[in-house]
Amino acid sequence: MFDPVLLGTFLAVAETHSFTLAATRLGVSQPTVSQHIRKLEEAAGRQLIARDTRDVRMTDNGDAMAGFARTILAAHSSAEAYFTGSAMRGRLRFGAADDLAITQLPRILRHFRQLYPQINLELTVNQSTPLYRRLKSGQLDLIFIKQLSDSDEGALVRRDDLVWVGQEKTVVEPGAHVPLIVYQAPSISRQSAIDALEANGRTWRITCNTREVNGMLAAVRAGLGIAVFPQSLIPDDLVIVGPRFALPELGHVDFRLLANPSAAAEPIEALTTAIMGRPLNRSA
Repeated sequence: MFDPVLLGTFLAVAETHSFTLAATRLGVSQPTVSQHIRKLEEAAGRQLIARDTRDVRMTDNGDAMAGFARTILAAHSSAEAYFTGSAMRGRLRFGAADDLAITQLPRILRHFRQLYPQINLELTVNQSTPLYRRLKSGQLDLIFIKQLSDSDEGALVRRDDLVWVGQEKTVVEPGAHVPLIVYQAPSISRQSAIDALEANGRTWRITCNTREVNGMLAAVRAGLGIAVFPQSLIPDDLVIVGPRFALPELGHVDFRLLANPSAAAEPIEALTTAIMGRPLNRSA
């Protein structure tokens, strides 16, 4: 039998492509992560991860193990919930950044509600900054938001690159203002775009202000300009356009879970485990 602890560590490495980020996610040391991977490879009798000084990637056996690991851990979680978690009661006020709605988060929340039907889950969808303010004022119990990578608050779920996104046929003439599609302020992606352009002496103009991700996507698809997205959230019909127009790099963004310390811990821990334990890929 494969140890669920080892499988959980393996999935953290598989999803972050980093021993360091996996250690941060799990709250353990990097040598512990390495030890867990070594033990799992010994138990499987196969190499699961190929790594060198610059890269961490799954082998073919590693890809197969990732699928098995998710199935095993999901079954383990379901069994645990059946015997212990299903009796959990309470109210959980959860806030999520709106662009995370185009990931697997809705599916994760649906599964969570099936496991814990007696938890009253109240969902608020908004931009990251307003959600953070509501958490700090005690209006929310747990939030799932984007933060700049210089923050270490809360639990890191994923680190991603911010990139410039547009249509394949989008055109920005040399020397012309960069047409920006942005969230209304305050917004991490908006500020990152403006700061990067001004630091590089590029002029810009806002062609669309929107409050939510569907408005952002509609404006980009309509050819109104260029937007900033986490790379993992780019829809299939849009492309990265930064190199084409010599746009500056934007840095990284973290997807983090932050909890209200005065709220009931048990429901927060249950939902945190549900989100951390499943891949947060873009929804098909």
